[in-house]
Order: sequence, then C-alpha cells, then structure tokens
Amino acid sequence: MAALQKSIDKRNALIQATIALVNNNGFHATPMSKIAKMASVSPATIYLYFENKQDLVNQTYIEVKEIFTQYAFATYHADMPVEEGFKLIWKCISDFTLNDCKHALFLAQCDNTPIIDEASRDKGIKHLQPLLDLWDRGKQEGIIKPVSNYLLYAYAINPLSFLMISQKRGSCVMHKAHLEEAYDAAWSSIKCNK
Repeated sequence: MAALQKSIDKRNALIQATIALVNNNGFHATPMSKIAKMASVSPATIYLYFENKQDLVNQTYIEVKEIFTQYAFATYHADMPVEEGFKLIWKCISDFTLNDCKHALFLAQCDNTPIIDEASRDKGIKHLQPLLDLWDRGKQEGIIKPVSNYLLYAYAINPLSFLMISQKRGSCVMHKAHLEEAYDAAWSSIKCNK
C-alpha cells in the first residue's frame, strides 16, 4: 500500500513539475531533466510513468482538462434552459480561469501550440461535451447562432484566457462589474439576434 502511494506521489510530482515549468518556460524550454529535478526524481523514473515528453505533456493536459471540466460543470444540469445553463457554465469557467491560474495558464498554452497531439486534443474536447450539447440544443431551439462550436468557443470562452493573462501581468483586475460585462459580451456574441 505504501509503495503504491509512493508511486502515485511520484507521478503527481512529475505532473505538477511539468505544469510549473511549462507555465514559466514554455514547452520547448522544459527538458525532461528539469522536470525530473523539480519533481525530485531521477530522470529515468519519468519513463516508468510516461513513454516520452510528448506522452507526459499529453497526459498532463488530459488531467488538467479533467480538473477544469469537473469545476465547470459541477452544478450544471442538462435540463436547464439554454441561457441559464450557459451563464452558469461561463461563470464557473471564468472563476476557474481567473482564480486557478496555474491550471488555466497551462491549458491556454496547450490551446495555443501544436505540442498536444490530436488524440489528446480529442479527449480534451470530449470533456467539454455538456457545453457542446447545450450549444447544440440552443441551435435547435433557435437561441444560439448556427455556427461551428469552435467559433462559439472562440468568441464566448477563449477571451477568458486573454483576461486571465492580462490580470496575471497586472494590466487589469477583473472585478464583479467587469465579469458581468464580459459575460454580456460572451452571450451577445453567440446568441441569435431575434
């Protein structure tokens, strides 16, 4: 039992070191040797848990995406009206993005680089299924614009990464009023104009 926990702890240390180093240095300036050193394990230990750096980054991405989506959909129910459901999900995502910068910054970097392979990206998208289903229902009901879910995500969700990075740099501070304005802009960008 203790050996199993020690193994889990080592793997988690590698995941946390990967997140920290990628956030501070980027993917290409994060060699396996630095990850091992930060995780306090020998470089060879990495290969007990991951095939290579690509596998380590992909698995880290999937685990962080799971943390993100568990938070985003924790109180969402598929039977909510479209606008109410979107507002709840958006507010959870904004809260996560602006307050869990470590994980949000890692996801933002993953979204803006080709380093994550397609299979892992597809797994990451599946974690967003409740939001995609809500948008599909909204399109059927004539509430959401009949455009690609990628466009909906780009206009309604992705700006939160920009705001998180701006806040992290000290360029802006997102107060409650700013978040309401940001939500209104997000909703206006995806709802049908009737």
